[in-house]
Amino acid sequence: MRGRPNLFASYASEQAILPTATQRTMVGLLLAAAILLPLGGLEMPGSEGGFLSFGFLGDSQWLVIINRALIFAIAALGLNLLTGVAGQVSLGHAFFMATGAYTAVVLGGESGRTVWGLGLPIWIWLPAAGIGAALVGLLVAPTAVRVRGLYLAIVTLGLVFVGQHLGRNLGFIAGGPTTGRDWPVLEVKLWKEESPLIDFARDGSWLGVELTSETKAYFFLLFMLIIFVLAAKNLARTRIGRSFAAVRDRDVAAEIMGVNEAKAKLQAFAISSFYAGVGGALLASFIGRVIPESWDLLLSVEFVAIILIGGAGTVAGTLMGSFFVVLTPRIVEDVTGKLAETAGSGGIFGAFSDLIITTGSGDFGFMSVAAQGPGLSVAQMNLVLFGVLIIVFLIAEPLGLFGIWIRIRNYWKGWPFTY
Repeated sequence: MRGRPNLFASYASEQAILPTATQRTMVGLLLAAAILLPLGGLEMPGSEGGFLSFGFLGDSQWLVIINRALIFAIAALGLNLLTGVAGQVSLGHAFFMATGAYTAVVLGGESGRTVWGLGLPIWIWLPAAGIGAALVGLLVAPTAVRVRGLYLAIVTLGLVFVGQHLGRNLGFIAGGPTTGRDWPVLEVKLWKEESPLIDFARDGSWLGVELTSETKAYFFLLFMLIIFVLAAKNLARTRIGRSFAAVRDRDVAAEIMGVNEAKAKLQAFAISSFYAGVGGALLASFIGRVIPESWDLLLSVEFVAIILIGGAGTVAGTLMGSFFVVLTPRIVEDVTGKLAETAGSGGIFGAFSDLIITTGSGDFGFMSVAAQGPGLSVAQMNLVLFGVLIIVFLIAEPLGLFGIWIRIRNYWKGWPFTY
């Protein structure tokens, strides 16, 4: 209703994906910005690299990081459905991503003397990656649904170590333990012809515009993310999604009301595994060569951090958390490099940099840019930062970044009143 954005005349209008005009406008602006981002269209006239300049995001190095964030967002949406919506704690997301990745490489990779590969096109191996991971999720789910809470987390944690053991020993699928194998590239073919219909892995021209491989991959991954976001939003509105929420809020009460708890958990594991499988296949294909040790516990913890920092149970929070977790290491690295440049230069900034940065073995600081000496490295700092943020958000803002946005929105909607 006009002037009453929180009042709805029908249940259908309330359950719409974008129920208000403000939300539709903001999503439209975000999509326009996402399309212009790799084309340097966010460079404001006269900015010359100043505060209003975001053209650097279209550089190849930044596009690689952003593409990784898009892939992580797809996989994180699956964990959000399982943990945030259905309330089932899982530390085995890396295992299901690896399952999808290895399904994809067997179907789409090239065969060799020591490895299997059928060389099938992407429209076969990419959906099959999700289906294969979902089938494995259905096999694991009957055991996992018998436990809950911390015990469920331990069960799924064991899957990661089982997957790494299998990856090291099944060389005909995963390749060498330290070398891995090549994954199929992102290109669309009808079957096995030499020239692809659409090539996302190499520089080329689209509609008369010269684009880099990173830019072409970006548009493909953005398209995939939009599809999976719409699927996740629609799933939450269905009977299946409402059964997930009922089991999460109170599983005993849900069963009394007629919700089949075991069936809901099976569906949650299968759907989450499908998302993880597709995300794993895209990640391995985008990287090009992956070793079995890449699908480790740290990868699973990253996705837990995405859900907790972004906001469990929300699609928007999952997207914000994905970009935050993936982009933060690069930002920390750049900030550390800037501080190292100003260290020892004198003045207030130089003194502050000296206090924070260790530039050599005889220096002391909180962070280190040298191979040896006191202080945390950039990688260690990122781990500490994620751990601290998880603790802070769990205590101060359980809804994460999405909760902060809600607080800001409600403040401005009620301003100047504070109640």
